Amino acid sequence: MTTHALQALRSALRDGAEPDIRIQQLRVLRPPGDDELLGVRVPVVRELARAHRELTREDVDALLRSRVHEERLAGVLVLAERMRTARGAERRDLVDFYLARTRCVDNWDLVDASAHVVLGPWLADGPEASEDVLDGLAASPWLWDRRIAVVATLALIRQGRFAPTFRLVRALCHDPEPLIHKALGWMLREIGRRDAPLLVAFLEQHLKDLPRITVRYATERLPAEERARFVRARQR
Repeated sequence: MTTHALQALRSALRDGAEPDIRIQQLRVLRPPGDDELLGVRVPVVRELARAHRELTREDVDALLRSRVHEERLAGVLVLAERMRTARGAERRDLVDFYLARTRCVDNWDLVDASAHVVLGPWLADGPEASEDVLDGLAASPWLWDRRIAVVATLALIRQGRFAPTFRLVRALCHDPEPLIHKALGWMLREIGRRDAPLLVAFLEQHLKDLPRITVRYATERLPAEERARFVRARQR
């Protein structure tokens, strides 16, 4: 049964739709043909998610299973809002809910808005199962599971824990999907922001195995000469 709160959120999303934004998002997101894209700005969806963070679990499930793109985005953002204050068993419960529905997290923006703020805090808590969860996602045939694994490690990077990201980069450097190559480069760049010598050492050791786009993303914040050295070397 659809609750009044869910109806209100859906109505607010449609009220926030902008035709020009929809055109831009169609070009950037390239959603599958069965998706409905309204054209709601992401900050608007975030604000609505904060206002509706107390939606029932059934309502969140309905959002995640919707074919309206912004409804799925609102669903993952509601989970992210809840994770900010969740602790202990409640965190694991939210993670289980999220992991059971990753087939609904089916575009890069949905992954990037949720992986490090829903799965990430639980990983940062250091549960014994965390490595198995990351490995399972990284080995999945579902592209978005693999991107979730990579982006979720941003929460660890922010704690100064880089080993899980390096491990995933080594595991996924031969992935066939450019969206994985870009995510790997993004996470390496985040490591480099915190420890540039460590990033340089990793690149020097693994450069020949890394996709070109990964190297380009990873080196964006390095000094110009050093970046050029790695980019040139990878183009040979």
